[in-house]
Amino acid sequence: MMWLFAVLIVLAMGGVAMLAAGRGTPMSEVYDDRPDALVPADRPIEARDLRSVRFSLAFRGYRMSEVDALLDRLAVEREASAAHEPDREARGDDQAR
Repeated sequence: MMWLFAVLIVLAMGGVAMLAAGRGTPMSEVYDDRPDALVPADRPIEARDLRSVRFSLAFRGYRMSEVDALLDRLAVEREASAAHEPDREARGDDQAR
């Protein structure tokens, strides 16, 4: 009787291994369900772009509060930089960029 259970367990483990290896019914198609970051690629990133960016959640990801704080800081710095750029160009400063 014990041999019968051992054979059944081995057969069950073999069936699971075959399914895991891709034999049998195929798995469904993989699709990307993550949100796009929506950062523009055709122009420089502006403060409003940083404020609207959202990242997808992951099991082992970053702390959302730290990422949000960094994006807020970068947005403020970009706004300050954009506010000073017309002053530099008016003076004819070559280091404006």
